[in-house]
Amino acid sequence: MKTFFVVNPKSANGATGRRWAELAASIARTLSDFRVEFTKGPLDAVQLTRTALKAGYECVVAVGGDGTINEVTNGFFEDGRVLNPNAALGVLPRGTGGDFRKTFGWELDADAAIRRLKTPDTRPFDVGHLVFLGHDGKPQTRYFANICSFGMSGLVDQEVNQTSKALGGKVSFMVGSLKALTRYRDQRVRVTFDDRPLEEVMVTTLSVANGKYFGGGMKVAPDADVSDGLFDVVIWSGYGFTDFVVRSQSIYSGAHVKWRGTRVLRATRVVAECDEKVLIDCDGEQPGMLPCTMTILPSAIRLKV
Repeated sequence: MKTFFVVNPKSANGATGRRWAELAASIARTLSDFRVEFTKGPLDAVQLTRTALKAGYECVVAVGGDGTINEVTNGFFEDGRVLNPNAALGVLPRGTGGDFRKTFGWELDADAAIRRLKTPDTRPFDVGHLVFLGHDGKPQTRYFANICSFGMSGLVDQEVNQTSKALGGKVSFMVGSLKALTRYRDQRVRVTFDDRPLEEVMVTTLSVANGKYFGGGMKVAPDADVSDGLFDVVIWSGYGFTDFVVRSQSIYSGAHVKWRGTRVLRATRVVAECDEKVLIDCDGEQPGMLPCTMTILPSAIRLKV
């Protein structure tokens, strides 16, 4: 496939930029028809992806972490429509958290990732569509590849993204979670799942999952499938210090779904609002707050596997 690499040189705490000559050599040994562009700032990857797809590239590869994957996914869309439903999203994982790649069991092995890009294998890939309130008070739209959530997770993103993540994704998110726990209290949120009656739910975190992992390796939605046309919705209520510290292994293994205080359901559309300020987490970034609407777009694009 004609392949375009969108490279975040700052990913992996700058190691991607420093090692790019070595990575480029590995790519050149495997692929013959490709082009590379580097991002220079926030949302650059969105426009680079759109430009590549309009130029006829059949596969756009996100080289970076979950934030880069999110931006490249957003670039597959313009003015509310997908630019090319047959084009494929590729991933050369270089981030610290790496939650997206964990759903597929991909390691931080560049050579293995490059070999995947050479094969013709793709699979249908669902994408989440998010409408929310930006920090400027205006409605905004974004797409997500992995998980969108709100509640304490949004506050965790705010804490984590203020640090260097030099200790790695798992430790950074664990520290961020502990900091957020000291400030967050469950919020009463009004939620509608598809056409079901409106509910009022006390929310520690409500996760609308396409993939399985968030928060630096927490297996929040162990049964999620990126190709089934459904979100796995996981609601945590009443979670506190003990749950995130003493029983953290169950959160990372997925066993938390059996705890009292965890509820799991499936839906194609989730609408949420709250009278208080509740922050959103979108693929590890913190773009805004409730109210929000999340809708799944089944098999919107393809994924290189």
